[in-house]
Amino acid sequence: MEWSYACIECEKSFAIEPNRYLCDKCATLQSADRPLRGQLELRFSGKPPEAWERLRDAIADSDDAVCTNALNEAISRADPRLLLPVDLEHFPAIPVGGTPLWEPTRLRDALALPNLYLKDDSANPTGSLKDRASYLVAAYARQHGLNKIVVASTGNAGSSMAGVGAAADLSVKLYLPASAPQAKMIQALQYGADLIKVEGNYDQAFDESLADMVSHGGLSRNTAYNPLTVEGKKTAALEIFLQLGARTPDVVYVPTGDGVILSGIYKGFEDLRSFGLSSRIPELVSAQALGSAAITRALKLGDFGKPCAASTVADSISVDVPRGGYYALGRLQRHGGRCVTVSDEEILSAQYRLSSTSGLFAEPAAAAAFAALWADIKEERRLEKEACVVVLLTGSGLKDIPSALRRFEHE
Repeated sequence: MEWSYACIECEKSFAIEPNRYLCDKCATLQSADRPLRGQLELRFSGKPPEAWERLRDAIADSDDAVCTNALNEAISRADPRLLLPVDLEHFPAIPVGGTPLWEPTRLRDALALPNLYLKDDSANPTGSLKDRASYLVAAYARQHGLNKIVVASTGNAGSSMAGVGAAADLSVKLYLPASAPQAKMIQALQYGADLIKVEGNYDQAFDESLADMVSHGGLSRNTAYNPLTVEGKKTAALEIFLQLGARTPDVVYVPTGDGVILSGIYKGFEDLRSFGLSSRIPELVSAQALGSAAITRALKLGDFGKPCAASTVADSISVDVPRGGYYALGRLQRHGGRCVTVSDEEILSAQYRLSSTSGLFAEPAAAAAFAALWADIKEERRLEKEACVVVLLTGSGLKDIPSALRRFEHE
């Protein structure tokens, strides 16, 4: 496979090289308080890796019962990392990915959804899906002989890059809002990151991290800004496909803040279709907090307007300006995805219901995805009883105990 970058706006191609983050031309169109312009995405040409070609052939033959073992064998050999633009030898020795796809029997019965699944990315090494992006960024840095990573975060991306960076022997400088949950700060410090507390929101941290990179060098791991962050997160979609027996689900609920996880999930299913492994893209539901719903508003209006100050208990999806907004909006429009907004009260209630019915304790941002499913069920919206539904749970509830406590303080 041959890899390159392509601008999502003008389609201009670029070589994949250090310090290439945005399209030169389209980035000049950037306006204040708007998502990134000139965002790049990874494109490939040529045949897929042999293991994935074999899976495609096994899928084509799988109508014959004799081929069941062949299909299972092909699934077991289809490593998602083979569909990433870095050779396997450069990935650090930390077990990112391969997270469980739960079959929550009690929750299925309670919701009358017999084919409901929970993709538990809290099982990643640092407790969040963000490890997928950090893993690829770290591998890329090692491949190119880079040893410093600079990142801005609301919490999870920073602690993730710090943890994966520790395994990869990389120096990580993290810009984090001072209001971030303490558990996420402690994680980053334990992993040895150089932590800079920012007296402001994520947007301020983002700007300060880029200024540091320009002045002192390093590779930016900033979400959306570095195209590898979308590419790394697509592996969650590839795993869901494999774990379902090389099947595409009908609906996936995705927690959404800056739009990069949503974009990554779309990218994964698009790649599967491009390789002839799947014939369709599932319906993706963007779950947003009512107090941080820029992408939801943009989908209704057709574009991004003046930003609103974000305020939500779900810190991991709390952003004023979604940096990956144009990519995410374009995919929602292209594939007929939709948005569901949920209040903080609904998020905390969903967090408890999910935990107490399935045994999976998710942080508020992740619980927003389950809250969106619950809202759809209550409103009797578009869910067939036999539909294959996946809720993507992106982080552990242990990362933000004070928020979880809020539900019990009023009882």
